[in-house]
Amino acid sequence: MNKGYRYVGQPIRKKDAMQLLLGKPAFVDDITPKDALVVKVLRSKYAHAWIQEINTDIALKVPGVVAVYTYKDVPQKRFTQAGQTYPEPSPYDRLLLDQRVRFVGDAVAIVAAENEKAADKALKLIKVQYEVLEPVLDMHTAKDNPILVHPEDNWIANCPVGADNQRNLCASGSETHGDLEGVFATCDEIIEHSYRVQACQQAMMETFRTYTEIDRYGRLHVISSTQIVFHCRRIIANALDIPKSKVHVEKPRIGGGFGAKQTVVAEVYPAFVTWKTKRPAKMIYTREESQIAASPRHEMEVHVRLGASKEGIIRALDVYTLSNTGAYGEHGPTTVGLSGHKSIPLYTANMEAFRFGYDVVYTNKQAAGAYRGYGATQGIFAVESAVNELADKLGIDPTVIREKNMVREGMTMPAYYNETTNACALDRCLERCKEIFDWEHKFPVRHMPDGKIRTAGVALSMQGSAISNCDVGSATIKLGDEGFYNLLIGAADMGTGCDTTLSQIAAECLECSPDEIEVFGADSDASPYDSGSYASSTAYLTGKAVEKACIELKENMCRIGAQLLQCEPEELEFRGDGVYKLDGSGFASRMDIATKSMVCNTIPAQATVSHTSPVSPPPFMAGMIEIELDPETGGVQVLDCAAVVDCGTALNPALARVQTEGGIVQGIGMALFENVSYMPDGSIAENSFMQYKIPTRLDMGKLHVEFEESHEPTGPYGAKSIGEVVINISAPAIAHAIFRATGVWHRTLPITPEKILLAMPNA
Repeated sequence: MNKGYRYVGQPIRKKDAMQLLLGKPAFVDDITPKDALVVKVLRSKYAHAWIQEINTDIALKVPGVVAVYTYKDVPQKRFTQAGQTYPEPSPYDRLLLDQRVRFVGDAVAIVAAENEKAADKALKLIKVQYEVLEPVLDMHTAKDNPILVHPEDNWIANCPVGADNQRNLCASGSETHGDLEGVFATCDEIIEHSYRVQACQQAMMETFRTYTEIDRYGRLHVISSTQIVFHCRRIIANALDIPKSKVHVEKPRIGGGFGAKQTVVAEVYPAFVTWKTKRPAKMIYTREESQIAASPRHEMEVHVRLGASKEGIIRALDVYTLSNTGAYGEHGPTTVGLSGHKSIPLYTANMEAFRFGYDVVYTNKQAAGAYRGYGATQGIFAVESAVNELADKLGIDPTVIREKNMVREGMTMPAYYNETTNACALDRCLERCKEIFDWEHKFPVRHMPDGKIRTAGVALSMQGSAISNCDVGSATIKLGDEGFYNLLIGAADMGTGCDTTLSQIAAECLECSPDEIEVFGADSDASPYDSGSYASSTAYLTGKAVEKACIELKENMCRIGAQLLQCEPEELEFRGDGVYKLDGSGFASRMDIATKSMVCNTIPAQATVSHTSPVSPPPFMAGMIEIELDPETGGVQVLDCAAVVDCGTALNPALARVQTEGGIVQGIGMALFENVSYMPDGSIAENSFMQYKIPTRLDMGKLHVEFEESHEPTGPYGAKSIGEVVINISAPAIAHAIFRATGVWHRTLPITPEKILLAMPNA
């Protein structure tokens, strides 16, 4: 549906498509000098240890080594690497380098050298004596464990999130609505199980990388592959203990982020080197470093108790989440909330009571962070699996169960901050998904002539659109010399195409071609403040700022045009190519107005708008996946997937479709392949793509994506978000299908062939 829009809703090609297709310089390593100092980090080989002595004398004698820094050389001011609005809910629990190391891969020393060979040699020559400490590796025993991951006195929690470092708690909380136990006591059926989602990596093509230099004004200039230029500025300043005014951050094109780059993983190390040496520096994470010392999805165990009537009416949900934040607390207090707040509300229709509780614990494992779905993925896997188990127990089609219980437009969602679904097409999404997937024929278990088994599973999903009452999206729109426009944004296009979709919003409002909108961003000096590209905020929040800024610019152009046409602004109408007198007696072109704006003028030919929202309207999705399972090997092949998404107005259907397809495939990887296993010493076994398997085109099967549009009144041209909701259906739908084929529920991801084979009834 186009709804009569000229540019919004059109599959316009990405603005940077040809630049990337032709391999032109675009990314950090393409556009920064090659003679920068090479920065590398010596990493701990122990999960928990105290550095008793560290000797860098021999390393410093290596030709080409410029500096080696240890915990003795860095500020003793704790900070967080989480890219969140200040005051960050994540605790200040890091130092640039600490005498206590907290996971295998933690930073021990920083080396800066003229070349990579010298840096690598120096790393081998740093002598460290450790007092090896007992680690806490099991999240189930972390809370109130006598072994503390963060015993330090200068640990800081800025927000009241139930954190207590003396209990290994990064966050803790609980909320209840209704008479939970009273409702459960009168339920005919109760489903109660725990579901576990392992940590998993974003596995973006471009690893973490940053270039730093001192600019001509003596400021620290940072060029980084980051989703959060403004938060990055604050984090670097905090880590180096320098004024924030001395830091300037910009991002080029980003080779994928998926939330990983909402955490400042690499930036602080070259920034520190440059600030100390005043020389340009660069840090490029290896793939191994990105696997063992990055910011993966939080490992979570979600316990679900679901109460229903024998007719399949879901009356109560009790969800408790245990989340493992690892050695540091980045995003720990916030990801966990989504595991309940984005799963329980899916079944609002008949819900009489719910409870959502959680603990987020520190362990001596790799610190977790933000990953597409941000906790909703884990919670939805658990709750959707429980709903599928209920359907099987009652002998009711799982789509019928959902039709009876799903949230619908106009409902108030107590488990989602009491927000009302002003725009919700979830019912139509499920109906259309059944139709295009051919649910009636693919859901039944079918034994094929070659002995393999085919069947299907289903799941629903919801997410949010920005963080309500918190994050800010901003835009500046300027009229240029010849009548073109400059759109300045602080949101980061990380391959999602937001530069393009935001230009479509501007073009729709300004009645011009998107080719006449030149987009620039993101730069902490030049862009208007924007919280950044995370929490599914860009299209909804920054997009609305763009729309508002364009409306304001049109008003200013009418005021300037009124001077040219010697009339009042109220006598003029903006029509895209300029302003017209309502009586038809005069016209001033955009170029005329631009020229006038530069001569004896006091009216700005630009507008800057910051926008925030008191609500976070959820996008919704229904998905179905058909598999073929080989009972002899346990192997699972995804054959077909259908998904129908309600993202409000799809601003660019082509980009929305590839977002959806990409999220589904990431979910397939999480469900079947991607595993993070820890050795007894706390090291990660899957430290490369040889061991850590992500899906390829051959693993996807056929994907069929459609959109059921609603109109969100608070979004730009009715738009909601789409970036994260699309990753949540794959795991529960695949787990459902595997149960259908084998008769065994798998409640821990990934569901590997070995697990399937060993759990088969005849194994």
